[in-house]
Amino acid sequence: MRSGSRLAALLTAVLVLAGCAGGPGVPADVDVDVERPTPVGAEVTSGLEPPPADNPSCDPTASLRPSGGLPTPGQMPAGSTMEEIVDRGFLIAGVDQTTYLMGYRDPTAEGLSGFDIDLVNELAEALFGEPGKVRYVTVTSEQREQVLADGTVDVVVRTMTVTCDRWENVSFSTVYFEAGQRLLVHRDSEYEDVADLAGERVCSARGSTSLRRIDAHDAGLVAVAVADWADCLVMLQQGQVEGFSTDDTILAGMARQDPQLHVVGDRFSSEPYGMAFNKDDEDFVRFANALLARMRQDGTWERMYNTWLTDLGPAPAPPAANYQD
Repeated sequence: MRSGSRLAALLTAVLVLAGCAGGPGVPADVDVDVERPTPVGAEVTSGLEPPPADNPSCDPTASLRPSGGLPTPGQMPAGSTMEEIVDRGFLIAGVDQTTYLMGYRDPTAEGLSGFDIDLVNELAEALFGEPGKVRYVTVTSEQREQVLADGTVDVVVRTMTVTCDRWENVSFSTVYFEAGQRLLVHRDSEYEDVADLAGERVCSARGSTSLRRIDAHDAGLVAVAVADWADCLVMLQQGQVEGFSTDDTILAGMARQDPQLHVVGDRFSSEPYGMAFNKDDEDFVRFANALLARMRQDGTWERMYNTWLTDLGPAPAPPAANYQD
């Protein structure tokens, strides 16, 4: 097992050398163990609800058909959710600020950047005629449904997989990206696939479908839950877990930040992302789907992919729209 403190081993070696040198250092037989703290709230977990199973009676990717073309920005239908947002003067969006390439705090841009952030800006531009009228609320994976239910935000765009279970609490747009769960490990490890980590600690975010798949995996993985994806990166770098498993979009950003890590193995899930809305805001869902239809056709989706996600390979065709009505 590689888990443990690399720092502890290094300090022990240094102190032993200091003792052997005959100086006033610590004697050679002193064992020093320095444990780095784990992120707040990190814990081993088990017995989670199983990951979503195929349900022939439910297609989670099927959303609400657009009512027509997009209205003129700033001129929303009377009494609509969109008119309420325009009258307020800004869109409120629940997003991530810790996932490089998808939604992260960018010091060079003095704000948030990423594929999901660009999508929020496209939504704001369709509403107002300009992309900047957004108030961002950063949320964890676990908070995504609640902030919609209590009206804290108008929309959540945060690498959120559409599932039949989640449709019970929120409504989704058509799929805007198709991701898949894979594994991030150290380059100097011998791990090539998730099955190689049998009995080892593997990290993912609390409240995610990824964590549920780790807990249920046939390899007997030890699931470690944290608040944010960035906590998994820290724990992997510190040797506190052997792997970090979630959507390949997220892992690609983590690997870009640390060249000592790489993504391995085949996808072992399908993770279709959708924008999420309050269950009462069906008109806003149809509006968003009209926007996504335009983005697929006019090249906007491909441009966003080429800006952020070429680490995953050349741009595929955008996910096709699927409607339930």
